Amino acid sequence: MESISLNNKNKIQAIMLQIEKSILLLKVWNRDIKDVNDFLLSPEGLKDLAANCMLIEAIGEGFKKIDKLTDKKLLCLYQDVIGIRNHIAHAYFDIDTEIIFNVITNHLDPLLDAARFFHEKLSK
Repeated sequence: MESISLNNKNKIQAIMLQIEKSILLLKVWNRDIKDVNDFLLSPEGLKDLAANCMLIEAIGEGFKKIDKLTDKKLLCLYQDVIGIRNHIAHAYFDIDTEIIFNVITNHLDPLLDAARFFHEKLSK
């Protein structure tokens, strides 16, 4: 972490804070989602799916920026996030709802832990 400039550390910390807030928001939005069909069977569910995709894409974009600011030194273990971001950003009408549901159900807590870990590590 010593090789990261103070300016970049500050940028990374700001992005990590946005990522943390976004993950927490996703957790709140989806606390009642129990099944993929909760997204697919109503216009409201489809709207929720679109909002989730947008926020997941933003989180991935944040990690992508951090990856660039650290010359790929900080986030090499979290490339899946960037991959999901790329899929959402470029798949347009071919987004797999199962993948989005899986991310929301199984990957938000580890991602939040990682964001908090890196945020704390940069604060030192």
